[in-house]
Amino acid sequence: MSFCILHTEWSDGWGGQERRIHAEMLGMQRRGHKVLLATRPSCILARQAAADGIPVEYIDFSGKFHLPSILRLKAIIDREGIQIVNTHSGIDSWVGALAARLAGAKLVRTRHLNLPLHRRWYNFVHFMAHRIVTCGQAMRSYLIEKHGFPPAQLASIPTGIDFSRFAPARTRDVMRAELGLSPSCFVVLMVAVIRGVKRHEVAIRAFAELLRHQPDAVLLLAGEGPMQVDMERLSSELGVAGKIQFLGQRSDIPDLLQAADAVLLTSRSEGVPQAITQALGLGKPVVATAVGGVPELVIDEQTGLLVPSERPDLTAQALLRLVREPGLATRLSQGAQAHARQHYSLEAMLEATERVYAELLNPPC
Repeated sequence: MSFCILHTEWSDGWGGQERRIHAEMLGMQRRGHKVLLATRPSCILARQAAADGIPVEYIDFSGKFHLPSILRLKAIIDREGIQIVNTHSGIDSWVGALAARLAGAKLVRTRHLNLPLHRRWYNFVHFMAHRIVTCGQAMRSYLIEKHGFPPAQLASIPTGIDFSRFAPARTRDVMRAELGLSPSCFVVLMVAVIRGVKRHEVAIRAFAELLRHQPDAVLLLAGEGPMQVDMERLSSELGVAGKIQFLGQRSDIPDLLQAADAVLLTSRSEGVPQAITQALGLGKPVVATAVGGVPELVIDEQTGLLVPSERPDLTAQALLRLVREPGLATRLSQGAQAHARQHYSLEAMLEATERVYAELLNPPC
């Protein structure tokens, strides 16, 4: 059975959320479904989708009750015979919910963040979705237990990675040479949009502490964001600017992982972060904060090391363990790769998504 699916997205970034949407659209199209994207003209996702043959409709999404956006989206749903509208960010979730309900399409809301959703009358959009997809079981349980969402409304579908395609094109030595790194230095990589929730400040402070014990360490920060200038200033203030590379937006994440000895994530809130899934799938030791759905991926002492959020001292200690205990790093690498490839593949994500769509369009008697 094939579906007609419309994704909506307001965000103009290019982080884990947008990458998941992109991968899901391509995967579902490959499986024979009709897929469209409605987004703002400024969105990076629009350019990526169009380049890969996904039809893109441009909508202003100027506000959650912006009538022209609602009516335009409804017209697209009607014209294209859309059966399922899948929304992803705040404003487009309101516009998409109202348009989908007016058009009689099924409404799915994918929740990428591990943040509260309050079921109150003024947030009536939370009552409108036929299904809310969370990116991990921890997020699903949180919404049920803390915010009163009915279990039947929620489905957990972790972000999946296409490990058959997610592979480095360059060797470790070649990649390090391109980055100007020695073959023997200890390289820590963090892949994240540089914004407050990712807590790059904690990462930089932890790295400064690591340098006291491991002077040849280097920190690679892949990603862009509104706080980059602040983080560059902090690096200079701490005297570690020469040991940190701000790489900007990169399309060669597998190659960067190949060059790294450890992967770091210091977020104060997360769903199930795609960057960590990718790192585990390539067998990289991970140090990450125990927030949101991260512990589903990083099982402490088995597939990685977990640390409390906002603790640069403990984060530095965990990184130092990977330096000083090569046997631990090897064991974590092996456990990480097996765990990620078994439970977090792209095909597993697509199959779970198809089941949710099928249940909505053909509910059991």
